[in-house]
Amino acid sequence: MKLVQKGDTKLINAWAFYDWANSVYSLVITTAIFPIYYESVTNNNNGKVHFLGTDFNNASLLSYSLSFSFLMVALLSPILSGIADYTGNKKKFLQFFCYLGSFSVISLFFFKGQDTLWIGIVGTILASIGFWGSIVFYNSYLPEIAPPEQHDRVSAKGFMFGYLGSLILLTFSLTMVMKPEWFGITDASLPARISFVIVGIWWMGFAQITFYHLPNNVFNKKPQKEYIFKGFRELRVVLASLKELKSLKQFLTAFFLYSIGVQTVILLAGLYGKKELGIDTSKLILIILLINFVAIFGAYLFSRISEKIGNISTLKITIALWGGICVAAYFLNAKSPNIDAQFYALGATIGMVLGAIQSLSRSTYSKLLPETQEHATYFSFFDVTEKIAIVVGTFIFGFVGAITNSMRDSFFILAVFFLLGFIVLSTMQKPNSVK
Repeated sequence: MKLVQKGDTKLINAWAFYDWANSVYSLVITTAIFPIYYESVTNNNNGKVHFLGTDFNNASLLSYSLSFSFLMVALLSPILSGIADYTGNKKKFLQFFCYLGSFSVISLFFFKGQDTLWIGIVGTILASIGFWGSIVFYNSYLPEIAPPEQHDRVSAKGFMFGYLGSLILLTFSLTMVMKPEWFGITDASLPARISFVIVGIWWMGFAQITFYHLPNNVFNKKPQKEYIFKGFRELRVVLASLKELKSLKQFLTAFFLYSIGVQTVILLAGLYGKKELGIDTSKLILIILLINFVAIFGAYLFSRISEKIGNISTLKITIALWGGICVAAYFLNAKSPNIDAQFYALGATIGMVLGAIQSLSRSTYSKLLPETQEHATYFSFFDVTEKIAIVVGTFIFGFVGAITNSMRDSFFILAVFFLLGFIVLSTMQKPNSVK
């Protein structure tokens, strides 16, 4: 295979295509079909389910399961990324987590109800570990495939590819779920379960394009024996350097605070709409489609805005909008005659800032990195920050929901974290690369 240079369009497109491959997981599995399917097959006995000898609220169990998966990624990714940077084999780690995630998604086909709840929970945990574990190594390629001045656009391109691919597959899956008779399907649970299989095949299949073109061992590292211990040493070196990089520390602090809100809303908004607001499943699905359609334009728009006013100022705009979304969600009333229109408006707003804040966070962090060859290790701290934020966010969401028997108060608490993230970002020392 011919080696392509940094900034080459083919290389950038191949990298961005992994977003096309894996984003179907985050849309179909974590946001759309699986949460709705999970709620429908576990809503007997007033939503109480039995797992590991304990009774849980079904929504809380799903939230706790996701929290556990993110905690595992947070513990593993720094260690594995240190090894990957030392050995120069981070593409192999990317492939491993991709296959773990895709096969775990396929296993959800066998989750049919309370009797097979363990398959649904274990499959959810392993699929989440596979998805988020692969993202660490995928993101770390950004400084190696494009120069800093292209990072905003390249990062946005990845998310745009992801949303577009997700919309295509989700549209097909939803057609099968809503019109099973068109496919000769009579089992009510089968369309959703087939979609889980299709997601896994799509993910691992299209990822082959990325795997073929992405280089491995860019810096021609020749690891010696005991590479596990050398990987730990690599990790310690990067951790020590973070203490000296004040702007990077401040950004990670702000990123942690607002990610508590962003990722929790992404993961549980669909469940909130169905369970708390009583949004009809067909309308909820249309709202999810709307969110991801608008997100394509949002990622593009805010990448251009950042070129005009800088990354930090643009991020502050998106954070303010996210805080407003949480406050608006808190005040939504299921009894309102206009609840459907209100939830559509909220969904459109989420879509506008969804891709924007994710894309800008990735590119801003990339621009703040020092000259280094340890990109995977540095990005593992970015990923760990996000995963710990998700653990905190999903746990708070589930815990507050369990105490109050309502998901509404959780949104108000999430708004506070957006406010704190805005404050930290406003006091951050801004180098020229991100102003």
